[in-house]
Amino acid sequence: MSEKIPISQIVIVEGKYDKIMLENIIDATILACDGFGIYKNREKKAALRKMAGERGAIILTDADTAGSRLRSYLQTILQGAEVYALYIPAVMGKEKRKEAFSKEGYLGVEGTDPAVLRKLFEEFRAEPVEAGIFAHDLFSWGLTGTPGSTEKKALLLKELNLPPHLSSKALLKELNRRFTPEAFAAYMEEKFK
Repeated sequence: MSEKIPISQIVIVEGKYDKIMLENIIDATILACDGFGIYKNREKKAALRKMAGERGAIILTDADTAGSRLRSYLQTILQGAEVYALYIPAVMGKEKRKEAFSKEGYLGVEGTDPAVLRKLFEEFRAEPVEAGIFAHDLFSWGLTGTPGSTEKKALLLKELNLPPHLSSKALLKELNRRFTPEAFAAYMEEKFK
């Protein structure tokens, strides 16, 4: 069995099965927000704010629309803290413990291959490689604001194993964590000739 990856930030997931999955991969404080139950739970929101303010937070939600909405809500209530988002790939499938597919048919965190989750945390960097990829770069590469940009952005998200609902702002943050401007240009040249 591989050694657990030490993570200093708190890690926030949707549910208890996500938490159980991550407990085998990372050595961290992992908190389940009980999905949309967090909306009405003042005590849990206060606890998340306090802990995130002290240690920072990593949000890891499912790749579906509900996961995207929950991630956005959590980022809003944790404003002022160092908050990072990690993204699981949008893989079609059904968790073993469930009788039916989710509404959109994607596997959640609990159903994601442990090797994929391990890689996410191994590659996690709190600081950008070099904050040098900007919105105008997305436009220059035809990922926003141009004919066909929606399709091209969707292909890029799939190539990078990012959820299909990722906003351009979130994409920029993720690109700056993964690439230098030069490395991103080389990647785009290679993948989108």
